Amino acid sequence: MTTLPTPAATAAATPAPAPSPAPVTVIGLGSMGSALAAALLGAGHAVTVWNRSADKARELVGRGARLAPSPAQAVASSPLTVVCVLDYEVMYALFGDDDLTGRTLVNLCSGSPEQAREAAGWAAARGAAYLDGAIMTTPPGVGSAEMMFLYSGSREVFETWAPVLRVLGDPLYLGADQGMASLYDAALLGLMWAALTGWLHGTALVGSEKATAADFTAIAVRWLGAVSGFMTTYAGQVDAGHYPGDDATVDVQIAAIDHLLHAAGARGLDNALPELLKATMQRAKAAGHGASSYAGVIEVLRAPGR
Repeated sequence: MTTLPTPAATAAATPAPAPSPAPVTVIGLGSMGSALAAALLGAGHAVTVWNRSADKARELVGRGARLAPSPAQAVASSPLTVVCVLDYEVMYALFGDDDLTGRTLVNLCSGSPEQAREAAGWAAARGAAYLDGAIMTTPPGVGSAEMMFLYSGSREVFETWAPVLRVLGDPLYLGADQGMASLYDAALLGLMWAALTGWLHGTALVGSEKATAADFTAIAVRWLGAVSGFMTTYAGQVDAGHYPGDDATVDVQIAAIDHLLHAAGARGLDNALPELLKATMQRAKAAGHGASSYAGVIEVLRAPGR
């Protein structure tokens, strides 16, 4: 279990003690919900499941899960319920005005920080302890200790159920603010999409000269190790608001990206991504950060006044 420094915990319903192995309910049996239930079954938990289409429970029932006839009865079957449905509105509709007193809900559907905070109030009004969460993997990764699951809300609730949550993946606690898991989820997905699109652009570039994606990727993964070092260095600069250009300045990066634009353009590649990156660097230069490290680009990405 990994934890980060957090603000003081807010008031929350007191979770029921967790027996070992704790009975768990899983509501929502799409690809991800089914993977969650399967991981819990594999770890020896008594698992109750519910899904709008009961057919999706057939395989899990064959492995020992119990199919509940309604969401209310599913929740009543276990002290802990993991919810993995389309969105918050679906969760509200499933439970309606049900009394959830004494139960703990861990909500793993995607949404915004604002929705997560609203859901915490909704759960508290029905007597439930609540954690909001985000799954940082695809279904095949569920159950791996290498995969992160992000959680925010009451520290007491998190620590009570951490042994169960660890079955699903590495549980990372982000603090008492229920919206933090969703906020980190959005930020990390943005990082993923940018990194994967950059990798695909690079793959297309070297592929234009018959290099294979596998050969390029072996070198790209090694390069990302160096990039992670840059990020660690730049994090301190961002937090301090001071960007010494003692490694490579924004001006140098603007010159360097022109080489990428030329090479890719000459080979007929779509250059929308590097053009966007160059334009962002140029905005940073215009704002007075040409001599800053690349971390100075954050000053044109932040909301004004932040």
